[in-house]
Amino acid sequence: MSSPATQTIVDWHTDSLDIRIALDEAGAPCIEYIQSHGLAPSKFTSPYFESATLPLNGVRVAGQGQGLYKTAKSLAGGVLSARLKYKSHVERDSGKSKALDIVSTDELAGLEVTHHFQIFTGAPVLRSWTTVKNTSDTVQILNQVSSLSLGGLSAGTEDWYNNYSVYTANNTWFRELQWQERSLSDVGIDEVGLHALFQGHKATMASFSLSNRGSLTTETHFPMGALKRKDDDHVWLWQIESGGAWRWEIGDWQDSLYLVLGGPTLVDHAWQLDLAPGASFSSAPVALSRTSGGIDNAFAAMNDYRRHIVRPHPDHEYMPIIFNDYMNCLMGDPDENKIKALLQPALDCGAEYYVIDAGWYADEVDWWADVGEWEPSSKRFPSGFKTMIDTIRNAGLVPGIWLEPEVVGVRSAVAKQLPEEAFFQERGRRIEERQRYQLDFTHPAVQERMHRIFGQLVEEYGIRYFKIDYNIEVVTGSDVHDGMSTGAAHFAHQRAYMDWIEELQSRHPGLILENCASGGQRMEYALLSLHTLQSTSDQQNPLLYAPVAAAAPTAVIPEQSASWAYPQREWSDEKNAFTVMNTMMGRVHLSGRIDALDAHQLELVREGMQVYLRIRKDFLTARPFWPLGLPAWQDDWITLGMSKTDGNVLLAVWRRAGSTSLRLPLPGREHLLSAKVLYPESFEAEVAIRNGVLDIRLPDTPCARLILLEA
Repeated sequence: MSSPATQTIVDWHTDSLDIRIALDEAGAPCIEYIQSHGLAPSKFTSPYFESATLPLNGVRVAGQGQGLYKTAKSLAGGVLSARLKYKSHVERDSGKSKALDIVSTDELAGLEVTHHFQIFTGAPVLRSWTTVKNTSDTVQILNQVSSLSLGGLSAGTEDWYNNYSVYTANNTWFRELQWQERSLSDVGIDEVGLHALFQGHKATMASFSLSNRGSLTTETHFPMGALKRKDDDHVWLWQIESGGAWRWEIGDWQDSLYLVLGGPTLVDHAWQLDLAPGASFSSAPVALSRTSGGIDNAFAAMNDYRRHIVRPHPDHEYMPIIFNDYMNCLMGDPDENKIKALLQPALDCGAEYYVIDAGWYADEVDWWADVGEWEPSSKRFPSGFKTMIDTIRNAGLVPGIWLEPEVVGVRSAVAKQLPEEAFFQERGRRIEERQRYQLDFTHPAVQERMHRIFGQLVEEYGIRYFKIDYNIEVVTGSDVHDGMSTGAAHFAHQRAYMDWIEELQSRHPGLILENCASGGQRMEYALLSLHTLQSTSDQQNPLLYAPVAAAAPTAVIPEQSASWAYPQREWSDEKNAFTVMNTMMGRVHLSGRIDALDAHQLELVREGMQVYLRIRKDFLTARPFWPLGLPAWQDDWITLGMSKTDGNVLLAVWRRAGSTSLRLPLPGREHLLSAKVLYPESFEAEVAIRNGVLDIRLPDTPCARLILLEA
């Protein structure tokens, strides 16, 4: 049998989580348990092992392999991880959060590793990251620096391989945030008889991981995951805040489950970093929650945590209605007459901002390969762009524009003005993707030029809102940096870009920055901690947008989560109300040809926006839940609830097909006694609460309703 952790070095208590850090038999620090505050930790049970702890620091250097831990491709363990010995620790309390730093050293490699923990008051979520410092007099080559390694997640659970499910989220263009629940067996983790045959063998070769490489950080999969015990005794939910490449992994370890979270690695992302003597590198922050009572509570806790790490902005308190003229509207082809026609209808609907989307800088419609100068088109705005912006402002709307700062079109004059090192390169050639070049924000000329452009747009034109988009993908980093791998160069660019975003916010206080990358292809909290709000999708079909809008609170807090409403004259009233409903449980991105709507249709949109104005501040503290479970792409009925601080509930219901009636149990909400439709108020609907069940009957056509449930 393996030896348990030998010595406790700190019992760390916060208002929401208790954590014990102990040393294993080799003297490496490890997390012995994470438990809800005040509860006794689960007792580890196994016929083969006394402990399932894993070394805390998943650090790998060149030339040192896996040792006794899993396979060589696994994130877990490694020779150096087991050798890093505990040196010291320090605790801090800021009043808003508690912090714990664990310092470990390895004299042979000449490395000092500090593992940082942080827990914010009121949020049962552990934030974690690692700093590696080279204390030797020679260069050390890093291949991996994980942000959190934790064993024993299934401690106290017999037959654990049959008692947990894993949640992952697909996140593709037009189809964002689609969660799936699978058994451990379905992802290849199961009892295989290894321990009984080979006493003391620590683990099988099985693991399950997701990762992403490239500049679209949430393309294909979202950097989150969850493990849920089937009886809802506890849920582990995590997110990675990388801003670049990332990977997470689960697997079996000493008859239990382990989890490793981190940013780029050599194996997955060609990331290898030469760490000079005295230099340091910090990994991407990650967040891990432990909650009970089901997956909804886990997402609510993660949203509580996200509110702590987001850069404060008055926009989040006010949550203004934003009209953007792109989606199912001008579609990147604006001019002053088209915009003027939209201003009064936007005001009539309740809009407070007007954002001119793509095309304002180009004389022709075919502008894709010409972008980069970001100078207003005199052809589109013959009266002058300043006059256009003043017209928007004089109408009572705050002006904003779209911009894509990381790219330069191959036909742009800027492509010849900047030095070669300012662009991503491969073997002496610029990397071209979709007729565009990728700028490298580690180059001073790039940052200086973009600060100058944004400064002029803010100071000369009075722009107060920028939709910052990104619509190509570069998988590899630039190879022009001496002694730096392409993966390390890519990660350095992404961190430099985030530094530039933070500096932009500091130079222009109150400026609203929207994060967009072909919709939600960069929808993660390294960027969202710095940006004001997030575009959730480019989906243009309102019926297909519903599962995206309903799943949005799994990934983004409501005050940052902007979904589109784009009513059209040729649509039925039910379809126009449906598209309005898609935007009402977070931030409003209003669009569509509202200038073509008749008076009745315009009033339907206005009614929705007036309801939104009454409820929007509820979302600042509301906690999400999904009465029908997390939405699936082809579900007939979709629901999203928001529990308000007064105990009442806002419930969005979308019916796309199937039965016209729904019986919706409300477990844990027996105090709710009445139901009424808030929007659209006069449309056909029957809603009533009877014996703790909400009965809903809707028309036999795709439709959506906002319902208030009250005590």
